[in-house]
Amino acid sequence: MSYIDEHPDVIEWSSEEFSIPYRSPIDNKIHRYFPDFLVKKKNMQGIIESVVVEIKPAKETKPPVVQNKPTKRYIQEVYTWGINSAKWKAAEEYCSDRKWKFSIMTEHDLNIAPKPRGS
Repeated sequence: MSYIDEHPDVIEWSSEEFSIPYRSPIDNKIHRYFPDFLVKKKNMQGIIESVVVEIKPAKETKPPVVQNKPTKRYIQEVYTWGINSAKWKAAEEYCSDRKWKFSIMTEHDLNIAPKPRGS
């Protein structure tokens, strides 16, 4: 959150303040997705815009590599990718309806180096 607090273009922000309904591909039911942040900021032209931001590890922002023999880990990755994709599609539509932007940020965007295993 210090990234948002310290960013010179951010006017205000909130965390998990609202939900977006989405249909889960796992059970075909409607669930609620709580995006990480809603940020109001000035863009490069000085216009104030609203951006819904989701923070995820980079590995969760891409579909898993297909494996010949599915492992438990692979099945979990497929499950996670399916849920995340459904949430993000719903968020894109929700934001588009409000003329907001939707952004997914990873540790790379935030310049956060992953901690070594075991620390």
